[in-house]
Amino acid sequence: MTTPARILTVCTGNVCRSPYLERALQTELDRSWGPGEVEVTSGGTGALAGNPVDEGSRVIMDRLGYPSEGFVARTLLPEHVASADLVLTATRAHRGKVATLHPRALRYVFAFREFADLLAGIDPAELHAPSASASEHVQRVVALAAGQRGMRPPLSDAEADIIDPYRRGPEVFEQMAQEISSALPTVVAALGRP
Repeated sequence: MTTPARILTVCTGNVCRSPYLERALQTELDRSWGPGEVEVTSGGTGALAGNPVDEGSRVIMDRLGYPSEGFVARTLLPEHVASADLVLTATRAHRGKVATLHPRALRYVFAFREFADLLAGIDPAELHAPSASASEHVQRVVALAAGQRGMRPPLSDAEADIIDPYRRGPEVFEQMAQEISSALPTVVAALGRP
């Protein structure tokens, strides 16, 4: 049994954006690799530890078939970051906080929408080269994406960040979901089985 690829998603409270990202990525990558090949977890820089998924995110996740049950928010710790192959954050500010916890993570931490943008600049043949395992594949894709930094015009913060819907209306949760879903196919296609 090979070690699974480990992906970590990060936001502030770990009740809206990062659980949504966690469960969406886990569902889509399980479809591609099969269960157990990729392990997606999440944490919050200011986590509402012990809480379930926020109702606003839960409604959308349930509608899209991303399971919300059993989720428990947790505080992001340095060891979570250190053990990940890839860290995807809701915003650029979160990316900075992740790097503060574990400076070596600078090589493999990206704002989620920025990661999708960097992937768009890579030759699909490079992204889809055969890999021995999901872990090897994810690490290779991360290195390719990191190599794109500075090669493409940078996104604005509004283009790179996912809006925080916490304690806001359903329309803001829908905006969050749209911002995630617009980048999700690119990310899943790159990280999925070649």
